[in-house]
Amino acid sequence: MFTWLKLGRKAAGRSFAVSFGPSAAWSPRGYAAFAKEGFARNPVAHRCVRLIAEAAAACPLRVADGAGAEAARTLLLKPNPDQSGPELMEQFFGHLQVAGDSYLELTGPEDGPHALFALRPDRMSVLPGPKGWADGWEYRHGAQTRVFARDRAGGRSPVLHLKLFNPSDDHYGLSPMEAAARAVDVHNAGGAWAKALLDNAARPSGALVVTGRDGDGRLTEPQYERLKDELERLHTGPQNAGRPLLLEGGLDWKPMGHSPAEMDFIAARREAAREIALAFGVPPMLLGLPGDNTYSNYREANLAFYRQTVLPLARKTAAALEGFLSPWLGADLAITPDEDALPALAEERAARWARVSAAGFLTESEKRALLGLKETP
Repeated sequence: MFTWLKLGRKAAGRSFAVSFGPSAAWSPRGYAAFAKEGFARNPVAHRCVRLIAEAAAACPLRVADGAGAEAARTLLLKPNPDQSGPELMEQFFGHLQVAGDSYLELTGPEDGPHALFALRPDRMSVLPGPKGWADGWEYRHGAQTRVFARDRAGGRSPVLHLKLFNPSDDHYGLSPMEAAARAVDVHNAGGAWAKALLDNAARPSGALVVTGRDGDGRLTEPQYERLKDELERLHTGPQNAGRPLLLEGGLDWKPMGHSPAEMDFIAARREAAREIALAFGVPPMLLGLPGDNTYSNYREANLAFYRQTVLPLARKTAAALEGFLSPWLGADLAITPDEDALPALAEERAARWARVSAAGFLTESEKRALLGLKETP
């Protein structure tokens, strides 16, 4: 938005009308653009990605006792020599929020894997089989190419591909960053425009009118081209917004644009910030955005964030990891998020325990089963 100006000419005399283009200029779509314009340059989108990735990665995964359970716990606790479990999962969830796709590579010998690594989604390509399902993946980094093939017969796969729902693509997910892309553009452009106005005395654009002697308002062709070139070079684009003009004889400046107060950039940016938070599923109150009365207090907003955004993502990931690791470590492998270990749900957990404990018609074994605890001898 606000990236170019148009020049017009009148038949009776010549004037230069400075106005915005008829359509907005949106940032390109793709992982590189989302990572640059969304995560790196937009504080609201950056904070949303960090909040979700850090909260979901901090949710511990519980592995039920059984064959392969100890190997799975070790793998999730220390997935590779360079990262801890939360570090790897934070990277994994961050990729998912920015790209809509996230990949984990399982390495090791045939008798048992020993390391997990996160792969960048912009370097991965799905290799569909004759029936349209993914039979493998291709990883490209510079001139190097690696192909990961899925073993359909044995059920083993060296790559876990987790994706968000995409109604228009069979193989790749739709990221929240793409849904929020236009709001990110508005938020970024509004900030750049406001900064440029401040740098140039906060003056709006307008028009140059040629007024000559005896009503003659015409310029010679060289004068017209020179003035047009100066306007394009020195007074177009957000970096030159409100830049003062040096007028010569016969030129008159007529302000045409709205003032910054009329254009109300602050309200527009706040609304764009709320749309970004909505796309990611983060309550605006957690981001410090003013004017949000959806939740009565911060604690209620934080609880809704965990219930509606973090826990569904943690459960989905735990189920995906269980199906991914079961062919390698054992068919009875069971992985679930340990919701009782989350401090944000402590009050809910205490209320549930009190309610179950007060149920006199239940036996001790039934109460423990309802709370997800093991039976005592």
